[in-house]
Amino acid sequence: MANYSADSDLEQYEPDIKNYGIQDFSDLHALSTADLKRDIEIEWWPRAGYGRYDISTGSVAEMEDSLLQDSQWTRAAVYHVLGHYIYPRLSTFDPAGDVFGAKMAFYRQEYKTEFDKILRLGVKYDYDSSGDITSSEKKPTHFNRLVR
Repeated sequence: MANYSADSDLEQYEPDIKNYGIQDFSDLHALSTADLKRDIEIEWWPRAGYGRYDISTGSVAEMEDSLLQDSQWTRAAVYHVLGHYIYPRLSTFDPAGDVFGAKMAFYRQEYKTEFDKILRLGVKYDYDSSGDITSSEKKPTHFNRLVR
């Protein structure tokens, strides 16, 4: 499973991230990617409308995360790993607050915002496994309208 982000992506947003004692975040990128794929499957896949239910077998198609376009999720993955894994490890959770706690809250909110933007623009999913994502394979979720 390829990760959506890497240490070099983190350093674009937080250049000093390796100055706090942790030099390799690869295990955290893997955890974050798994979390992100779970969020995609929960929030987007049920509404994607790719004919998921097969009436002949009575089964529901599962989302294949290898068909997602990884580059679409890099920014969200960076925000997620910073807000959910790195800064919680660095924070003291002092009730008076600390800089890492503030950054954790900031990146968690940025993750939610970025995830929502991707859903609204359309998730790029290579449904036919052709290697190219056509406009019909870029499915936005429907907001503010009734979907039956």
